[in-house]
Amino acid sequence: MKLAAIDIGSNAARLQISTVLHVDDVISFKRVEYVRFPLRLGHDVFTFGKLTPESEARTTKLMEVYRLLMELHEVEDYMACATSAMRESQNGHEVSARIKQATGIDIHIIDGQKEAEIINNVVVQALDERQYLHIDVGGGSTELNVYLNRQKVASKSFKIGSVRLLEGKETKGAWQKMESWINENVDKSQKIMAVGTGGNINKIFNLVTKFSDNTTTLDEIIRMKNYIAGFSLDDRINKLRLNADRADVIIPASDIYISVMQWAGAANIIVPDLGLRDGIIQLVYNRLLKKQSKK
Repeated sequence: MKLAAIDIGSNAARLQISTVLHVDDVISFKRVEYVRFPLRLGHDVFTFGKLTPESEARTTKLMEVYRLLMELHEVEDYMACATSAMRESQNGHEVSARIKQATGIDIHIIDGQKEAEIINNVVVQALDERQYLHIDVGGGSTELNVYLNRQKVASKSFKIGSVRLLEGKETKGAWQKMESWINENVDKSQKIMAVGTGGNINKIFNLVTKFSDNTTTLDEIIRMKNYIAGFSLDDRINKLRLNADRADVIIPASDIYISVMQWAGAANIIVPDLGLRDGIIQLVYNRLLKKQSKK
């Protein structure tokens, strides 16, 4: 059985198709297809307050491509979620309705709390009883979650993200609000480990020195950020071989991870290569189980 997740963010839209594996009553998901396309919806929304006809046309074409890919893979069920850019767009719901009419793809525009909840369902599997601060940086927003004993004890979504910073459209006082929230919700008398999710931290993690399969240090993140920042945009693309839509946002995204870790006193960060799309796959699977149990 194959399931699919579509994640429409402020920077890019992603399709992930996974096969459900059953081994000794343990369920796991194996990724068999992953496509990412840089729509940059955040540029429109954070600049003009709404999606332009050009962005709507591009998104419609991409959803048609994703629909055809799901058909080819014989996907049994899927879910499409849109986050910061579409939920802040004045015409987000109108655009999603027209896309559904044109392609059949039903886009759920989710709020920051729901976004964090979906990601939480898969990230928590990588944690133990210690205190963790989960940092998920998207194009338009950053979700912070504090965990203790594998339970989420605090959660907050902030209107600050990589594309929003790049465009100079971050909400006034967002940095200060984020720092204050961390000071109020992180127990600094206990050691804390950061957990990073999002495309930019995954890319940075691929480049840094690691001391385990999924862990590196704040100092290494800072070193790599400064190294990348020393290159021009063209050289980041041609010499460092970063995608064009990654090359310009990776520095502002790094600033968010670094600032949050410094405020929380986290010296190390786990990067488990999990994100919203993995949470959506889990959600779709649980939904299918409920349907089957009612039959």
